[in-house]
Formats: sequence, C-alpha cells, structure tokens
Amino acid sequence: MASETHEVNPVQYDVSRRRFLRNAGIAAASVPFLGGLVDVLTERGAAAQEYSDSNHPFFASHPAYKFTFVNHVTTNTFFTPTIYGMQDAAHILGIPTPSWTGSATSLATDMVTALGAAIAAGTKGIATTLIDPTAFNQPVDNALSKGIPVIAYNADEPGNARMAYVGQNNLTAGAAAAKNIVASGLVSKGELVAGVIATPGTGNIQPRIDGAKPTFVAAGYDFKEVGTDATQALEEPKLEQWYLGNKDVKAFYCVDSGDSIAAATIIEKYNLGGKVGGSGWDIGAPVLQQVKAGNLLFTIDQQAYLQGFVPTIQLFLYNISGGLMKPCNTDTGLGFVTKANVGEYLNTKSRYEDSTSAQVVLKPPAAIG
Repeated sequence: MASETHEVNPVQYDVSRRRFLRNAGIAAASVPFLGGLVDVLTERGAAAQEYSDSNHPFFASHPAYKFTFVNHVTTNTFFTPTIYGMQDAAHILGIPTPSWTGSATSLATDMVTALGAAIAAGTKGIATTLIDPTAFNQPVDNALSKGIPVIAYNADEPGNARMAYVGQNNLTAGAAAAKNIVASGLVSKGELVAGVIATPGTGNIQPRIDGAKPTFVAAGYDFKEVGTDATQALEEPKLEQWYLGNKDVKAFYCVDSGDSIAAATIIEKYNLGGKVGGSGWDIGAPVLQQVKAGNLLFTIDQQAYLQGFVPTIQLFLYNISGGLMKPCNTDTGLGFVTKANVGEYLNTKSRYEDSTSAQVVLKPPAAIG
C-alpha cells in the first residue's frame, strides 16, 4: 500500500497547540505535576533564553535531605571547588548544603569520630575520603546497616564496603604522569627521581606513587620516595632540606599541590630550570603559575568540583528513588595542563577551578579537540 503524506497547516497546528495548553492549564489547577509540566512547555520551552527560577523545582516535593562530607584535610585549598560543587548541587536540588567535616591534618581517627557523629545525627548520606585501608571499614558498615548510603570521593579503598567511588583513578594517573616525565628526556638511566608525597601511605595520594614507580623502574631510573608533611607550610622546608642532601636529583615527581609548589620553588631558587624537571598535581593558581613559568613540566587536573557535585547528586537520587538509583563509580578524569594550554586555566575565572567564588556562565569552545 502506498504511503500517505499529511501536510500540517501551521495555523491549525498553532491553534491546536494553544487549545491543548489552555485545557491542560485548567487541569493543572488540581494536579501540581501537570502545572509544572505546562509551566515548562509555556515558559521554559525552547524559546526561553534563561532559566533562573528556583521557585519551581523539577523534582517532586521531597524532604530536606541533609548529607555529610567527611574530609581528611578540611582546610586544604584543593577542596575549595569540591565545596562549591556540593553547594551548587544542593541548591539545584533544593536541599540544605551538606555538612563539611573531618580532619584538618589527615588523621583517620578524627575522621572516624566525624563519621560516627554523622551517623548518630541521622544524616541521609555520607561522602568521605577513604585514606586508610582499614580504619573506615567499621564506620561505613555501621552507616550501611542503618540505611545510610556511603560514597567515597577523591580517595578509595577497594576493601571498603562503600557503594561507589567518585574521583580520579590514582594508579593509572600516576602511570600516565610518569610516562610524561620519561618522554621529556630530562632523566637518563641510573639518575635519581624523587617521588614527593606529603603523607606516605594515605589512600588519596600513595596510589599515584605506586602507579608511577613501575614506569620509572622500567626506564632504569633510581626512584626514591620522599615524604614531606601534611601541613602545607612545612612541605617546602622539608623538601628543600632533602634536596640539599641529594643535589644529584634530576626530577621531582610530586603527587599533591603543596609539594608541587615546593618543588617548583626549589627549582627556581637554585636555578635548576632545564637541568632538573618538576611535575605537579592539581590546578590551584600557584601551581598553574609555576607551569606557566616553566618550573613545572605539567600538572594534572582531576576536576575537584565534580568530586563535590556528583556525590551530592547521587546521594539525593538514592534517597528520592527509595534506593532504586544506586550510586555508581565515576572517574573524574585525567587532564594534563602544560605550558601550551595553561593559559586556558589562568585566563578563565570560574568556581569550577577555584579562580573565583562568583557564579558565572562561560561559553564553551567552538571545537572540541
């Protein structure tokens, strides 16, 4: 049978559409969801230029779920975008801003205490950094037994019963960073590379050392792990003291932002540019400035904002869906920032990368490559 083609009279279509919306609007008076739907169709459709109305949330009426983030270095500037991320997600969802608690100096005992307090207070969800292989197993089990979902972010331990991990794969990131240093040609077989780490053994940054070490060993380098300090102000003097006793070092491979700044400062202070390589981690402005100055070959963007935004969204969805929407692992990525692209970061002001606290709307690039 031949197919038929029906032409739609645009005038008739527009009249029919208006009639539908008018009738639907009458029905919406007694059905709130339809009211929201009609509102979307009429006021926030394709022709809408902006959406900033917080009086009509997308989700159905729901409890004011209160979540808790338990962090290992609560005052570290790396996590400023993470805090922005959880704040923004909470605002979008129409819930209170999650609590931000834990330890200021990477003490697992402080974090365990904070987890216990959150559970006792009846928090509806927990996001935490699992920096110890066993210390958090019991608190997480306690939370889950009470129906409280738990997500790990930034640092993970596979032996823990947490429901999901949101963050960078630190082992593979470490391996990738090491390959970049090998490719730079600054280090020859048998020469010394320092793996600089603030808190050896912790679950958030030790895997970056562990992931890099096989690559350095395979290249024939003399690789030594150098511990500094969890307190950012002490990282530079401790690393400088080590350098003065090991002036044959050919590269500083740093796995946290404080040590990245410390290594770059030493390279500049002792005029080591072109002779000693340095690599960084994370994208705070001081680290980016050192990449621009050439004291660091590169640094790594692991998208700290997402590490606050995504757990908040997932904890909310778990609650509002009655547990059907289970948290899932989310890799927040591995981006290399070099002298060639550091300008994109330094010249763009946003709370996504902690260069401003202001809410801004940025224009995406014309092409993705």
